[in-house]
Amino acid sequence: QVQLVESGGGLVQAGGSLRLSCAASGTIFSINYMGWYRQAPGKQRELVAVITNGGSTNYADSVKDRFTISRDSAKNTVYLQMNSLKPEDTAVYYCNAVTVTGETRVSHSWGQGTQVTVSS
Repeated sequence: QVQLVESGGGLVQAGGSLRLSCAASGTIFSINYMGWYRQAPGKQRELVAVITNGGSTNYADSVKDRFTISRDSAKNTVYLQMNSLKPEDTAVYYCNAVTVTGETRVSHSWGQGTQVTVSS
């Protein structure tokens, strides 16, 4: 059983910055993947950024060069540094993790989400 808790959302002006955090807890043998998704009103949930075991990263084109994903393995925590925020970044941001929780078990976990609102 893995629980993800997000924090760091809020209201910022366009051009501002926020840093989101997601801490994973529970019985975790290893983390294969941690990432951030977002869902804006009336839109489908989309992948924003991902970091894999080994440190490989990937980003949606819309956030490339503005957002940076990183991980603190010792704390089972992933971060999303968001710079040069735009109104279109407004969404609920969700943390996702794929973790090994047993010899033959892989767990897919979601956080509850944190609201990011960017005003023009």
